Amino acid sequence: MKYCVTNCHFTKNRRFCHNIGTPDGEMRLRTAHQLTVDNDGVLDTIALGRVVSRATIVREICHHLAPYQVGEKPINGATVIAKDLTIDSLAIMDMVMELEDRFDVSIPMNVIAEIHTVDQLADTIQDLRAR
Repeated sequence: MKYCVTNCHFTKNRRFCHNIGTPDGEMRLRTAHQLTVDNDGVLDTIALGRVVSRATIVREICHHLAPYQVGEKPINGATVIAKDLTIDSLAIMDMVMELEDRFDVSIPMNVIAEIHTVDQLADTIQDLRAR
């Protein structure tokens, strides 16, 4: 059995392709030594930007909480999510899951239990993104 170089590439339309030549008809072990990625938008899907400002995180949280706003009192960093808003625990968990997806983080349940304000939630998301 001989080794050979296989040219591999990823594209949006063809997930994984490899070309291997066997001119002498012998069995060859397929290995990927040369890997190229075509820049057709796949890179944007694979590598999400890790830098997101705290203001963006707070803005996204406030957007999710806006339907639960009480009166004219604005939602800000000091807003206590479960107390100052008309949101129930199920809606809070749904919001947290949407924020996890949006910012590509996973907040452990024991940490969620300790979060009370918008600022604490924003800090938690920012800290997890930094890892």
